[in-house]
Parts: sequence; structure tokens; C-alpha cells
Amino acid sequence: MAVVGYRRVSTVDQSLDRQDLGAVEKVFEEKLSGASASDRPALQEMIEWVREGDSVIVFSIDRLARNLQDLLSIVSQLNGKGVSIRFIKDNLTFPPEGTDGASKLYLSILGAVAEFERSIIKQRQREGIEKAKAKGVYKGRKPTVDKDRIFALRDAGLSTYKIAEEMGISRMTVHRTLNG
Repeated sequence: MAVVGYRRVSTVDQSLDRQDLGAVEKVFEEKLSGASASDRPALQEMIEWVREGDSVIVFSIDRLARNLQDLLSIVSQLNGKGVSIRFIKDNLTFPPEGTDGASKLYLSILGAVAEFERSIIKQRQREGIEKAKAKGVYKGRKPTVDKDRIFALRDAGLSTYKIAEEMGISRMTVHRTLNG
């Protein structure tokens, strides 16, 4: 029986340090948005890695998911594998054998609040971008992919698969770049 930790922050600039999980044997970490569980490789790896009898420790519910449906699905997946999950800040534990109705209600309420909070953040971000655009100061985010290198590698005869592998990016990014 392993005690496994999961920590997440939304951006690479943020620190995982405030999410103290205590004594864990293995930690899965990522610096990605919590908008979708399917887009988080460390989360998927953790779900795959745990075995019956293991315990997963997460600092708070919003670190596991910012979408209520994802949150309930993840807890259900883990419990279905015989794994318990504990949220430190929220003082909630969900064992595989089930829990009381109040805990389930609390999980749903906190999950809904996390989802609402994310939608408010996105709304404020959109409003800020619109104001910056109106002032002419918004330039968008800087390109994160070297498009010239993609074209150069293609011109050198590399396939989209090889370009993606060489640059450490997805094939979809290569296709989007090449197809304009």
C-alpha cells in the first residue's frame, strides 16, 4: 500500500511549495491548467499507477480539478480501483468503500465552487484583454514554437512525426504551423 501525492499549479511561474502533502512515497506533479483532466499527463499517469489499497493525497480539491464533472469522475475512478483519496485543506477523505452523504455533498459543492472560480478568472482575463486591445497595447502571447525551424526541418525532408519528436512538440502543432 503506497501513499501517493498529487500536486498541481496552473502555470510554470507558480510554485508547488505551498502544497505540503506530508510524508508520501511518490509524488506526481504538473504545472498545467486544471480545466480538463484529460490534458494532464501526470494526473493520468498517477491514476494508472495507483493500485488497490493505495492512498492518494491532494492538498485541496481545486488542485485536482477545476471542473465538477472531472472531479467526480477522478474520485470515482480512484475509488473504483480500491484507492482512497484525501484532500488535506478540505479535510475530506473518500475511501473506496464509500462515504457519508454529507461528504459527497461537500465534495460536489467545493467542486462547483472551483469550477465557478475558474469561469470568473477566465471572464476577468477576457475583459482585461478586450480593454488592452481597445487601448492598442495587447499584442497577444508570444509564440512558443519556432515556426522557422519547423519549416526548415520539413524542407530537410523530415516527416511531421519526426519534426514533432525533434522539437518536443505535438504533431498537431506541426500540422497547424505547416497548414497556416
